[in-house]
Amino acid sequence: MTSPVPAHQTSSPDLHAAPEAFKPGLVARLSAEAFGTLFLVIAGLGVPLFTIPQSNPLPASLATGLAVTAAMLAFAYISGGHFNPAVTLGNAIAGRIRLPEAAAYLGAQLVGAIAGTLALFGVLRTVPKIEDTRAAFDTVTAGFGEHSIIQAPMAGVLLVEVLGAALLVAVFLGTTAARNTNKAAAPFAVGLTLAVLLQLGQAVGNTPFNPARATASAIFSNTWSLEQLWLFWVAPLVGAAIGGLVFRGFAETPAVPARTYAGDDSALDSDDDGLDDDDLGADDLDSAQQPSARAADPRTPAAQLKSDGGDAVNDDARDFFDGKRGQ
Repeated sequence: MTSPVPAHQTSSPDLHAAPEAFKPGLVARLSAEAFGTLFLVIAGLGVPLFTIPQSNPLPASLATGLAVTAAMLAFAYISGGHFNPAVTLGNAIAGRIRLPEAAAYLGAQLVGAIAGTLALFGVLRTVPKIEDTRAAFDTVTAGFGEHSIIQAPMAGVLLVEVLGAALLVAVFLGTTAARNTNKAAAPFAVGLTLAVLLQLGQAVGNTPFNPARATASAIFSNTWSLEQLWLFWVAPLVGAAIGGLVFRGFAETPAVPARTYAGDDSALDSDDDGLDDDDLGADDLDSAQQPSARAADPRTPAAQLKSDGGDAVNDDARDFFDGKRGQ
């Protein structure tokens, strides 16, 4: 007569296999990034282009922030909800996404941004009172010097872009971290952060803190915008690198050892973050199984094995949030 097998031993393989079975493919993730970026650009450029102050009380900065929140709520579970090359670079530096996939994300974001701007350009061409469509786009395109509302010099605009992108990436990485108990609020935190930053940068130089959006609007503006476009790639990417490195430093700070629970591996694969998980290799899975082995060891003190929750706590299975993914 065979003895019954403990429930946690039979369920562990299925738990490890479940994320792979339901993980979106790269095409699905790129489509989500393109569509989300298209939505962001249509809101971020379309609202100021078609705003009539007497009848449109919604500021363009708030409209863009709301669009980012909605896009993250709709698509973050598929692609992670970047919609911005700066955010993608920050995730890559933090160890959450591989560089080849980050490059593919960037391409999808550019495609979505250009498609959204092309749609707005087509709408403007149908308006009879707008004789110069490119001049209309000049009013919403990022620029410095004489193309800034307050005539801000290049150094000032560059500093604002670096600082804003660093803050945006830091908020994104912090609010989506596995150990953050308020992850559900991440879309709202990121959207509100972007709204505040855009309100700050509007007068400085229509700073978008998003190279994809800056590129799309520059393509449909007059030639001066392409000459100044380099700044709106270099500055936000530098800011994103700073934000990613700072977060990685925080994530690598030694944490208090977590207690494990005897006879329950139900939380080994509890990551539900909407981000890319395919870098969690065999070594990580082996280390993720260590709490169960430790719990089964009779030499382990009971005080270290029990708590009042009843779910296994495993930080190794979430290393991709802490700068160790892909290492």
